[in-house]
Amino acid sequence: MKNALPFLVLLVFQFTNAQQELTLENCYVLSNKNYPLAKQSELLSQKSAYEMASLNAAKLPKIDLNAQTTYQSEVTGLPIAIPNVSPLNKDQYRATLDINQLIYNGGLIESNIKWKEIQTQTQQQQLAVNLYSINTRINQLYFSILLAQERKLILVSKQEQLTSKIKEVRSGIKFGLLLPSSEQVLEAENLKIKQQLREIELDKNRLLANLSELISTPLDEKTTLEKPIISVTNDITITRPEIQLFELQNKQIESSKEIVSKNMQPKITAFGTAGYGNPGLNMLNNSFQPFYLVGVKANWNVFDWNKTNKDKEALSVTEAIINTEKETFLLNTHLQLQEIQTEIDKLNESIQTDQEIVTLREIVVKSAEAQLKNGVITSSEFLVEFTNGYESKINQKTHQIQLALAKANYKLIKGN
Repeated sequence: MKNALPFLVLLVFQFTNAQQELTLENCYVLSNKNYPLAKQSELLSQKSAYEMASLNAAKLPKIDLNAQTTYQSEVTGLPIAIPNVSPLNKDQYRATLDINQLIYNGGLIESNIKWKEIQTQTQQQQLAVNLYSINTRINQLYFSILLAQERKLILVSKQEQLTSKIKEVRSGIKFGLLLPSSEQVLEAENLKIKQQLREIELDKNRLLANLSELISTPLDEKTTLEKPIISVTNDITITRPEIQLFELQNKQIESSKEIVSKNMQPKITAFGTAGYGNPGLNMLNNSFQPFYLVGVKANWNVFDWNKTNKDKEALSVTEAIINTEKETFLLNTHLQLQEIQTEIDKLNESIQTDQEIVTLREIVVKSAEAQLKNGVITSSEFLVEFTNGYESKINQKTHQIQLALAKANYKLIKGN
């Protein structure tokens, strides 16, 4: 994490100052670092450190200070009078300092510490799963912006060519070769292109604003997105963060079983008490006196009415539930991969014919340009072929962006 910090700082500095180019991988890194949910990682580490310290404190001596005063209706007395021995007072006083030191509990504290470590790892992995799911939204936004960029470039090229064609038409009208309405038809189309460019600009700004929120990095209309080169393999091994989460959940179950077993181990504790009171340990001495006692005590629950076995069986059922969730996850993930692979194959087939369509449309447009120049066709007829030509280019770019998005989603679902 420390090694990655300089890179992340440099990354943020570049985008907040230059704001020119952004890559898909950069978006993943920035969202993983800056998304509000990511703050939980440090909080979980802090929480774990406090809990570990609390568990380790159980190994230290337990020190208690106690004081009490009582009034009894009856006190112990002797049946005969003994010289120099006065009867006990009914009001009694005592203050003690008690120390208890755990000597042995079958490794229960160590097992609890181990369980807490696994629990923290599980929580951190759940956080990683939640952050990983954000990448799907990033993909959708990123490639939508890419498509807007490509559409804008094509429309600008269309607008430039149409503007040039309007100049030619004006010249033809001037010399009486074309009707005045020919220019009006092309001007209307030019206005339509301007309208489409404005819509694309607004859509792109909206998408950039959403992406900016996800990665917590300023983006504006000057930001350009780099088209990623994504390759997919035939290996369908799932490496999603959910897989590790299932494994950690199972480890936590095994650790819980270990704790249940060690709860049945004997516990040995050393203790000591120092006090001052009336009476002290000598009940025949009716006066305030200091006293102390030390010793060792053991506790062993030899029979718990089969509670330990029942707890272990319940944990085994929980483990089986986790395993079925893992199987379900893998099944659904493989189904998703099959669906996206089908989409990838379909898009690849479409892209193979897209270039042929574009080439043929360009030939048709050139022919239509010559026919319009010679007055063989009207500007409306030319505009149909002209628009079809650019629509084929937009379709080509759309298929390419859709293919890149499908591959990016494939990698996310697979977990590369």
